[in-house]
Amino acid sequence: QVQLVESGGGLVQAGGSLRLSCAASGNIFSINTMGWYRQAPGKQRELVATITSGGSTNYADSVKGRFAISRDNAKNTVYLQMNSLKPEDTAVYYCNAAAYYSGGRYYSNSWGRGTQVTVSS
Repeated sequence: QVQLVESGGGLVQAGGSLRLSCAASGNIFSINTMGWYRQAPGKQRELVATITSGGSTNYADSVKGRFAISRDNAKNTVYLQMNSLKPEDTAVYYCNAAAYYSGGRYYSNSWGRGTQVTVSS
């Protein structure tokens, strides 16, 4: 009922920037927390950043000061601005949303399919 589509990934050199976007669609009633997670080859998926409907943010220590998460509630979209990128940031980045849909009768914790971010040294 809730679908997430990420965009904005790509290949950049170390020190560069990328901005990821994730648009939620479906019969959405409300979206609570939205976030970004990432998974590198051979590693577990890890939290990058989250943002609540009220704008409260949380970041992994590894990205603090470099990444910024934001959202546009009117567009049901969450963004991740990534600056000063490092090769260690290379991973598939996944969008996540905790949402109520169908008039608020149902709850869904949804994931996007992911977008590749590659940072070259």
